[in-house]
Amino acid sequence: MRNGLFRLIAGTVVAIALSASSAYAQKKYDTGATDTEIKIGQTVPFSGPASAYAGIGKTQAAYLKMINDQGGINGRMLNLIQYDDSYSPPKAVEQVRKLVEGDEVLFTFQIIGTPSNAAVQKYLNAKKVPQLLASTGASRFSDWKTAPWTIAFNPNYQSEGRIYAKYILQNYPNAKIGILYQNDDLGRDYITGLKSGLGDKAATMIIGEVSYELTDPTIDSQIVKLKSLGADLLYDASTPKFAAQAIKKVADLAWKPVHILDINASPVSATLKPAGLDISKDIISTNYGKDPGDPQWKDDAGLKAYFAFMDKYYPEGDKLNTVNTYGYSTAELLVHILRQCGDDLTRENVMRQATSIRNFTPSLALPGMTINTSPTDYRLNKQMQMMKFNGERWELFGPIIEDTGPSG
Repeated sequence: MRNGLFRLIAGTVVAIALSASSAYAQKKYDTGATDTEIKIGQTVPFSGPASAYAGIGKTQAAYLKMINDQGGINGRMLNLIQYDDSYSPPKAVEQVRKLVEGDEVLFTFQIIGTPSNAAVQKYLNAKKVPQLLASTGASRFSDWKTAPWTIAFNPNYQSEGRIYAKYILQNYPNAKIGILYQNDDLGRDYITGLKSGLGDKAATMIIGEVSYELTDPTIDSQIVKLKSLGADLLYDASTPKFAAQAIKKVADLAWKPVHILDINASPVSATLKPAGLDISKDIISTNYGKDPGDPQWKDDAGLKAYFAFMDKYYPEGDKLNTVNTYGYSTAELLVHILRQCGDDLTRENVMRQATSIRNFTPSLALPGMTINTSPTDYRLNKQMQMMKFNGERWELFGPIIEDTGPSG
């Protein structure tokens, strides 16, 4: 009896000890994480040529504040440290080094823009610091072989370009295509995707390509050149400031090309309103999220939650600006990834969880769209739907298209 009781007590003690040991082992931290805090670093173009994207960072900061007000993640507060990089690669390098070496963040989150992300990618991968949900769709940021510590949020620009090519071939097979592009990875990837999708017809259909630099004050001369070449389809791979300029100049010239605008420059508030809603009518783009200004979503639970969030946490923000819905969606996914991490808040596990997402349905995603990743497919958003601007808002049309091509 006594021996049996002794064995029971001893067994219980061992079980408790093993349980405590297991619980202790589950808590793993790298620099930037503790029992009470997770440090997250970000650069945002609060100023400069891409300041239209500043709302992304502001919305994300507000979203993480909401999460903190709800108790954080497993009791840990999210400390988002933001610096202005002015959409300048040298400044982005300076600020990211400060975040990693000075502030000692666990990872970077949603660095905004292809130029800034390109400038810091090699550094972050060498340091093995996650470049998480980078705000770019350039293919180099989904290349798990050469940059395993980088994962982009945006749809791959080459994939988007192939989708536009498919649309053009089906609807404008004899188009004379003039290309306007930002002279960086963003612009070049869009051209690569378009040419890949057009295949053998690219050589005859594309009649001109003109680029611009981020430092250019205007792109009027580029638009004039494309019109003079006889282009009847404008393939516009740019960002909001320059897309708005292009729309205005096209109208000034009384030029009437089919105008295809990349998703980065599609926000109504950031691009089409500054250009002029009336002259933006019939522009074509693509999307993967719900437009808050679209009345078809008036009873949508996800958008109702978004509107309530904006009213409470970012009341000065434009609720109908898709820049802000983008910020909301990226912050929502970040929180999902961190919850998957549990108490293993190492940089390695952050990347492991980001690259093992299974059937996650973002609250603002178009119906039927889900996010799936794997260690050999870093693309988060592989599904898109075409849309056309009706003079007031974007209207979706056609089926959901999924890119099944190679990652990166």
